[in-house]
Amino acid sequence: MSKKKDTRPSWDEYFMEIAHVVAKRSNCSRRKVGAVIMNRNHILSAGYNGTPHGVKNCFEGGCPRCAGKTPSGKGLDECLCTHAEQNAICQAALHGVSIDGATIYITLSPCLTCAKLIINSGITEVVYDGDYSAFLSTVKAMFKSAGVKYRRFKNKEN
Repeated sequence: MSKKKDTRPSWDEYFMEIAHVVAKRSNCSRRKVGAVIMNRNHILSAGYNGTPHGVKNCFEGGCPRCAGKTPSGKGLDECLCTHAEQNAICQAALHGVSIDGATIYITLSPCLTCAKLIINSGITEVVYDGDYSAFLSTVKAMFKSAGVKYRRFKNKEN
């Protein structure tokens, strides 16, 4: 009897695909980002970027920065949107789910603020799909100093 080839996605592919589906729920009019926090191949929490609960959706004009013509990377102090990583961490806290020792899959590399939250939440590994211009050498150095592993997602095709 011949052994059949396993055609299922790898765990990395599985969780990153889920993060991309989560990103589709984003209400941000500029960029759609998703995050999934998992531990031992079990989903603990997920989040996408957009305005906080009770605030008009970004695509409805709820965020003044996104509603305007501010260039990417500028006017961040005007942005009301919460990042996907922040929402995933907040959802875990809201529902009393420990994410200590977990891995976070993100469709875009984290900014400096999200990196600090990732470290302080106890997440020990970051897997990201795309590069965000704010994924600076400072973020990488901070992850290294804190012992948080980070790596770019690689699927079977690349």
